[in-house]
Amino acid sequence: MDFQLSEDQEALRDGIRSFCDGRFGIEALRELEGKGAFDRELWGELAEMGVFGLRLAEADGGVGLGYADAVLVFAELGRRLVPGPLAWSQLLADRIDGAASGEVVVGGLDLLGPGGGPLLVEYLAHLDVLVALRDDGVWRFDPRDLEAMPVEPALDPHTPIHQLASLPAGERIGDASDAGRLRIEGAALAAAQLLGIAEMSQELATEYARKREQFGRPIGSFQAVKHILADAFTRQELARAAVYAAGATLDDPAVGSGPRAVAAAKLVAGEAAMKNARACIQVYGGMGYTWEIPAHYYLKRTWVLENVFGTVDEQAEQMAEHVAADA
Repeated sequence: MDFQLSEDQEALRDGIRSFCDGRFGIEALRELEGKGAFDRELWGELAEMGVFGLRLAEADGGVGLGYADAVLVFAELGRRLVPGPLAWSQLLADRIDGAASGEVVVGGLDLLGPGGGPLLVEYLAHLDVLVALRDDGVWRFDPRDLEAMPVEPALDPHTPIHQLASLPAGERIGDASDAGRLRIEGAALAAAQLLGIAEMSQELATEYARKREQFGRPIGSFQAVKHILADAFTRQELARAAVYAAGATLDDPAVGSGPRAVAAAKLVAGEAAMKNARACIQVYGGMGYTWEIPAHYYLKRTWVLENVFGTVDEQAEQMAEHVAADA
């Protein structure tokens, strides 16, 4: 399997990166924090960039690409901590009219994991459609029909959460196999966002280590800091290989097991994002723990993404099952 990007893929990645760098810098994220972490205008711009219609057929108004391309885009979205129900809107673009164009904001609720927990929905106040993945299929709900309370303070200031009292009767738009497939594909997109976090937190730490001086020398010249940064770079490259493999395998199941590749990607990328975000805070020293430094945003978003479309423990159990089945 060749993980080298084609010229078209490099252009796609660079275009999304340029857009995100220009529209979702740290100051923009701080402004969004005061707006409920969501901006319809920015959401429309993402749609114009083709983010939500990326895998939708060209005949249906989409871009007609695959998951190998989608993970590149979502890694860039992760690098800049772009807020919103990004994965859900792309996953359901072929089922919900208006999702690809950004006119309809789609959010989701994954109920396929171990039960018993509260019904928590991200960005509920901004959703036009809510979709739930359940054992008996994919169900559509009108957010206006739901009784919910905000969860405050939110773990991630850019991911507002509401807890639902219950789910009413909804409209079934997919069967059980559709629900399982969407969960796997959503996990691949979340893994790509975690890869982006691992990359950006490593870059922030490296940039700071080059500029920050102690005892007349950049702290990046000290061996202990070099080791921290080298480990962070190694983790991000392992995550990149796993995420690219997941995207390529979803596009061509003949090369391997898609569920296994996705579980591995989410595990490896999740660990890379968590450890690199913590390393970034460590390199910044005491300032790293303050709200002035953006490192805390990356750590908090990692906590959120680690628990969507299958928690770390669930992915580890799935990997163990895949390995045992192949033994």
